[in-house]
Amino acid sequence: MAHIIDRETWTRTPGRWQGELQLSAYGSNSCLIFNYQPEIGGGPRLHTHPYCEIFIIRQGTGLFTIGDKQIEATAGQILIVPPNTPHKFTNLGPGPFESTDIHESGSFITEWLE
Repeated sequence: MAHIIDRETWTRTPGRWQGELQLSAYGSNSCLIFNYQPEIGGGPRLHTHPYCEIFIIRQGTGLFTIGDKQIEATAGQILIVPPNTPHKFTNLGPGPFESTDIHESGSFITEWLE
């Protein structure tokens, strides 16, 4: 059975493409995060997952720390973080940073490292 999920189901901010969705309830083994970081320096703390995370950069530039590497990624690029790899990112600006993050798990499993 196909599912249609309206924005009101997953958004944190009405009218914005920002929020998260665990898709196991819909028969999928994935989760989505629609990231919107309007402030330079904004982003999540260092963390890890026991599965891959895929970042699709939609707007702006982010500085990603993935393991012991730092990678500057811009709109149109895709980054794949292997399982159990510490990672984080920050908005480098100018302007907002937006990404769609795909977790290869039907529910979020995160270990925060800082």
